[in-house]
Amino acid sequence: MKHVPQITPQEAAALVKDDDTLLQGGFGMTGNPVHLMHALAETETKNLTFIGNNVGEPGLGGGRLLRNGQIKKMIGSFFTSNPEAVKAAQNGDVEYELIPQGTLAEAVRAGGAGIGGFYTVTSAGTEIAEGRETKIINGKEMVFVPGIRGNVAFIRAWKADTAGNLQYRMTEQNFNRAFATAADLVIAEVEEIVEVGEIAAENIHTQGCYIDYLVQAHTTLEELGSSGSVSKSKVVSEKRMNMAKRALAELQKGEVVNLGIGIPTLVADLITEEHGIILHTENGMLGVGPVPEDGGGAMDYPVNAGKIPVTALPGTSYFDSTDSFAMIRGGHIDTAVMGGLQVDEAGNLANWAVPGEPLLGVGGAMDLASGAKKLIITMMHTERDGTSKIVPVCDLPLTALKSVDVVITDLAVFKYIDGKLTLTEVMPGATLEEVREKTAAKFEERLS
Repeated sequence: MKHVPQITPQEAAALVKDDDTLLQGGFGMTGNPVHLMHALAETETKNLTFIGNNVGEPGLGGGRLLRNGQIKKMIGSFFTSNPEAVKAAQNGDVEYELIPQGTLAEAVRAGGAGIGGFYTVTSAGTEIAEGRETKIINGKEMVFVPGIRGNVAFIRAWKADTAGNLQYRMTEQNFNRAFATAADLVIAEVEEIVEVGEIAAENIHTQGCYIDYLVQAHTTLEELGSSGSVSKSKVVSEKRMNMAKRALAELQKGEVVNLGIGIPTLVADLITEEHGIILHTENGMLGVGPVPEDGGGAMDYPVNAGKIPVTALPGTSYFDSTDSFAMIRGGHIDTAVMGGLQVDEAGNLANWAVPGEPLLGVGGAMDLASGAKKLIITMMHTERDGTSKIVPVCDLPLTALKSVDVVITDLAVFKYIDGKLTLTEVMPGATLEEVREKTAAKFEERLS
């Protein structure tokens, strides 16, 4: 049986060289190999290309490398969770490349599987796809994405045996499983190392043939950053809660539903067992329950895509990011509820970027918008200056083309009936005249 050497974080960090491409597992700080990253931050290694979902948090994980100026380029899907990464990118201090979350996971999986690349509908027609090869497949425009590999991968697992077989805990699989397959040198940081045979064969998630070194390190609450505990200070306006209630009314018993961040997360607080709705979160969980009542954090609970600790309902399952986005792209998510910045008459959606604003991350939005069977957008009807968010044609960077089915705002509910934007309801406290006045797009009316 193979025996994988056990080394210190400092010895592991010394294996990373200038100009290396470093893959880092984790989703936020959950399943993040923070001890390896912090050891690397103590070295003089520089000009790194960092690949991960996000660049840690300020001063944590990849965020510490960023502060040190060790990162030359960052490639990921959601930099917004680290304001310092956004500032560095927008100031031109660091090169960056945004890749939709599911595309990133699949590109690394392909790289690790010896596959040159793949075509996906995700990002077609958006600026993310500019300069990439496209092809019409089965009547849909698809974008070619090459496989991704790195020189070194830092990953985090909960348990390892001495042969390098790994077991992950709850939502800590995320990007770790794919990243473990796609680098020339793979170092796994783990909470516990046991003898061969102590992890049941059916519970091994990553096989030892992928792992070169093991590092044992204990995670502390402080190293979990914003996922360390649940804040109970959330105050929700009546308008936002009305929108969440109306979105819930669109959901059917037995549906698999993904809720985006912002207003859509409020829907989760309203779902009861009687609704029979199965919540999916793109970082690898099916069967999401409400937030913990004891205020506990990611030391004891899984986290959702908003990096918020949640409970697990009976029948919950966990998986990695590649499986999660296969569910999304494969049409196995019935409904996605997402926030929006603009929606237009054709059903196009813009929800990930505003030029000049500190937003820098597509996350899983492009995958969900193009992959879910039904897309519901919840957003305030206007900007703070009164500018309509429902427009003739989106002028913000697009998320997906002709994908929106329902729009719920604080003033109204619109649906696309026979391909036309149609007003179907006026929300409580609003008037038809107000909706007409504050909607820039042309729409039909079918009020009941």
